[in-house]
Amino acid sequence: MIKFAITGAGFISKVHAKALQVLPNAELVSVVERFYKTAQPFMAQFGVKNHYKTVNELLENDSIDALIIATPNSLHAPQAVAALDAGVHVLVEKPMAMNAREAHLMVEASQRSGALLMVAHCWRFDPEVLWLRKQVDVGRFGKLIRTKGYGVHVNWGPSGWFTQKKWAGGGAMADMGVHAIDTARFLLGDPMPESVYARIGTYYKDIAVDDTGIILINWRGGVQSYIEAGWWQPHADGPEAATQVYGSQAFGQLFPSYLIDQSGKQDPGFTYPRKEHAPQSLYDQQLSYFIQCIGHHTPPSPGGIEGWINMRIVDAAYKSSKTGKVIYLD
Repeated sequence: MIKFAITGAGFISKVHAKALQVLPNAELVSVVERFYKTAQPFMAQFGVKNHYKTVNELLENDSIDALIIATPNSLHAPQAVAALDAGVHVLVEKPMAMNAREAHLMVEASQRSGALLMVAHCWRFDPEVLWLRKQVDVGRFGKLIRTKGYGVHVNWGPSGWFTQKKWAGGGAMADMGVHAIDTARFLLGDPMPESVYARIGTYYKDIAVDDTGIILINWRGGVQSYIEAGWWQPHADGPEAATQVYGSQAFGQLFPSYLIDQSGKQDPGFTYPRKEHAPQSLYDQQLSYFIQCIGHHTPPSPGGIEGWINMRIVDAAYKSSKTGKVIYLD
């Protein structure tokens, strides 16, 4: 039995806790939450025995195997590094950290201790995303040319710490754009980014972080990706993580998912629109995979490196928007 703790007691913590409830070889034993008043209903709902105010307090007083980090972005790196250095495996919510520098510190901590580090880029576990990735892998597209993807909330956006720069680091680009970035990279076979150009701003709400962004990524090998990110947008051409893939021999897309080549339209049979765009099953599969990695001590994918690469792209996007220049990555 793998003993888990969770940091935070908000919405996404509950999603992960629900996933733990259906997995037979895992147990949620502790929650780290600064305010006991906030932790109390979470503990009652999921039968959690122990409450701690900090990760250091957890590590000093409890024996756990793995930690799920679901706190504001500014806490991801310090909480993850502390746990990894203690030999505790970590699944951290996206974005991995406030920036690529912090993300790299997390990777180094995992390498020091040997504890596994996984980043919760959940769309890699979606059946439709996996179907489209398979079409790429078997060569249905021919030469890959470009992708177009979305990380957008229509007529909606978060509040609270998400809109405070000191806690979140960035706005819609860091929160939603990273979904579209990772989905595109996964579909393309995880190429390395060569350059980034972006335009990012705040237009729809009076908040301290961005609510609108477009980004152009040049990948090693010559493929380009265009990505839209946003909160409170009046319209989006596709839901979260929807991605189009253009090749020399075919076109394919997600949500609704299909492929068109010389033989016509290939419909894999997925229902659209879905009852829930990001269903609980997505997170169940993600956590089940993480537990398998722990059991076999196999480095997960998306691991720390994938998360760090995504943060390098996000950092470059903000720098490009600020300077008006293309940012080249090593």
